[in-house]
Amino acid sequence: MAKKTIVPIGPYHPLQEEPEFFTLTVEGEKIVDIDVRVGWNHRGIEKLSESKSFDQSTFLVERICGICSTSHPFAYTRAVEDIISIEVPERAKYIRTIIAEGERIHSHLLWLGLAGHFLGYNTVYMWAWKLREEILDVMEILSGNRNNYAMFKPGGVRRDINPDDIPGVVKKIDSIIPTLVMLKKAVIDDPVLHARTKGVGVLTKEDSISYCALGPTSRASGVARDIRKDCPYGVYDKLEWDMIVTQNGDVFDKLLVRVLETFESIKIVKQCLKDLPKGEIDAKIKNIPPGEGIGHIEAPRGECFHYVLSDGTNRPARHKVRAPTFMNLPTYKATVIGETISDATIILAAIDPCYCCTERVAVRTLKGKKIYDGQDLVKLSQEKTQKIKDKMGIK
Repeated sequence: MAKKTIVPIGPYHPLQEEPEFFTLTVEGEKIVDIDVRVGWNHRGIEKLSESKSFDQSTFLVERICGICSTSHPFAYTRAVEDIISIEVPERAKYIRTIIAEGERIHSHLLWLGLAGHFLGYNTVYMWAWKLREEILDVMEILSGNRNNYAMFKPGGVRRDINPDDIPGVVKKIDSIIPTLVMLKKAVIDDPVLHARTKGVGVLTKEDSISYCALGPTSRASGVARDIRKDCPYGVYDKLEWDMIVTQNGDVFDKLLVRVLETFESIKIVKQCLKDLPKGEIDAKIKNIPPGEGIGHIEAPRGECFHYVLSDGTNRPARHKVRAPTFMNLPTYKATVIGETISDATIILAAIDPCYCCTERVAVRTLKGKKIYDGQDLVKLSQEKTQKIKDKMGIK
C-alpha cells in the first residue's frame, strides 16, 4: 500500500486568484480524501449594507465580484422590489435582461480561457479572451463601463439604451459568432481536450441533487434546473431560447454546457435588442415600507440569492447573500476523490468557483480553541434576524 501524503493547495496558489485552502490526502498519485477550508476573507458586505441606503447598497453588492457585477445587483433589487410588490417597467426588464446576458457571455468566455490555461492549452485561452474583449466593448457601449456596469437600481435601471447604438452592438455580437463556432468545434473534436476532461471529475445526477448543486455544474449532470425557466424574471419567458442540459457530469460536459450557453445568451441579447419596447425605465420608488423580500436570479454560476429585511427606514435592517459557489464548492468532495492529483485543479475549476462571492466571515480561534464554529454563526445570524423581526412585529 502506498504511503498517504498531505498535499496543500492554497490559501495562496498560482492557479487560485483568491485565497481558499484545500488539503488533499494522496496515495501515490491518487486522491483519497479532501478537506476544504473557507473563511480566508472577511468581506463585511452584509454588515456594510446595513449602513447604506437602499440605493447605495446596489453599488455595494455590485462590488462583491467584478465578474458577477450584475448578478448581485439584479438579485438585490428584486429583493427590494419584493418588499414593495412593485412591477418594474417593461423597457427596464428588457434592458436588465440584456445586461445580465452580456455578463453571462463574458463570464463564460473568461472561464473557458482560464480552463484552457489550466490544461496548458493556451491557444483556447487567447482566442476566448479575444472574444471576451468584444463583449466588454459591447457592455461599455450600453452602460459606459466594461465591468461594474452601474445599470441597476430598485425599480428599474439607471441608464437607457440609445437606439443609435443598437446596430453597432448587434454587429459586434455577430462578429464573434464565427470564432465562437470554431471554439465549439475545438471543444467537441479535440482529442487532447477529450483526454484531459472526459470521464474526469464526474458529478453524478444523484450527487448533484444531494449537494444541491446549481447552474452549469448541475445542468452538466442532467439536472434541468434554471431560474430563468423555473421562476421567470426579466423577459426570459417572452424569448426563444433553450436550457442546455447534458448527462455525463464530467469536466468535459461542464465545459460544453458553458460554450453552448454562450450561443443561447447571444440569441437572448439579439431578441431583446430587436424587440426593445418604448417607455419608462424607472418605477421611481420613494420609500421602502417595513417587510422582507427575496430576490433570486440565474447568475453565470447558478442561482444567486439575496434576502433583505426593511424596518421602514431608508436602509436595510438585514441583508443576507448566498452566492452559487457556496452550494457548488462542496461537490468537490464528490468529484475529486479517486482522481489523480494532476486533475485536481481542473476539477475544481470546472465549477467556476468565485470565492469573493462566497466568503462572508472567518472563524476565529484563541490559543487553539475555536470561538465559533459554523453552527454557532448560523445560530447567531438567526437570533439577530429574529430580534429585528420581533421588534418590528413581523411573525
